Amino acid sequence: MPRNYTHIKSLERQINEMRKEGKSRREIAEHFGLSIKQIVDFITRYNRKQKQLEQGILLNSKGRPRKHPVTSKREMELRIKRLEMENALLRDFLSETGRG
Repeated sequence: MPRNYTHIKSLERQINEMRKEGKSRREIAEHFGLSIKQIVDFITRYNRKQKQLEQGILLNSKGRPRKHPVTSKREMELRIKRLEMENALLRDFLSETGRG
């Protein structure tokens, strides 16, 4: 039997509004047809994330980090210019030695 998955993140705004109205977790769960545990876990995660944002802690991105961090446009232009100069130097060297 396939498992039904609910993207609870899409219900975040509605759940928070219901909490502000004073609805219980049980009422929220029954309204959306979810289990109480799903609502409790969502609220716990949401509160933890909000506390971290208030403290200025950056949320960790998921997944494997990039091999090379993104650099500024100026750094990229300087690197390209340096590589072009290296290529020109190597071409001149090869042409002088008779290989190119």
